[in-house]
Amino acid sequence: MEAIAKTKYLKGSPRKARLVIDLIRGRNVSQALSILKFTNKRAALPIAKCLSSAIANATYLAEQQNIAIDPDGLWVKTCFVDMGPTKNRRRVRPAPQGRAYREQRHYCHITIHVTSDASAKDEQTAKLAEAAAKRSAARRAEDGKKKAPAKTSKKDASKRTKKADDAKLEEIENPITNQAAETVVETPSPDEVAADVNAKAEAEVADAKNVASQTPAEKNETQPADEAQQKINEDLERQ
Repeated sequence: MEAIAKTKYLKGSPRKARLVIDLIRGRNVSQALSILKFTNKRAALPIAKCLSSAIANATYLAEQQNIAIDPDGLWVKTCFVDMGPTKNRRRVRPAPQGRAYREQRHYCHITIHVTSDASAKDEQTAKLAEAAAKRSAARRAEDGKKKAPAKTSKKDASKRTKKADDAKLEEIENPITNQAAETVVETPSPDEVAADVNAKAEAEVADAKNVASQTPAEKNETQPADEAQQKINEDLERQ
């Protein structure tokens, strides 16, 4: 279902109205109304009224033709602004040195076409998706060419395969020898063990010699001095 709404002789220049009308082209109706609601332009309110009129026209035509449509499923197919007449609305603006500049007050006409047919919109989205897919495929191909490894010659490839086959055959033919070679553990000889024991014994003897044993004479070195001091203390107490 399609419907058209027009607003004629709207005050304002068409250039300023086109700045607002470009925001809702190709949008869903509910989304377009919300955009116009929060757009800080003088032409936003008349354009919103024209859009709501187009929605009402679409629902009225659907009722006449006994067709059930969802108003939220409508979207803006085309919308444009035409230049209107000036209607002799010429004003004079003062200029320096006594001069005057003429000013014209413009009008514009707004046309909005809404539709519920999603085929055209789907075709546009499909074309855009195809173009994006082609671009991504081209980029991937370029990246693959840059990151591709250098080609190896047939001789090198044959040599590598022969070496791998020979190694596999050796593993299959001599599994026991390979395991024995892997499990061999080196054991120290008896001479080496004896040398280690002697070195440890000599180290213990040297440590014992270095340790000085404390004799009883050394323990009683301070005993005479302590006795003398004790006698002095006793004499002082007697006095």
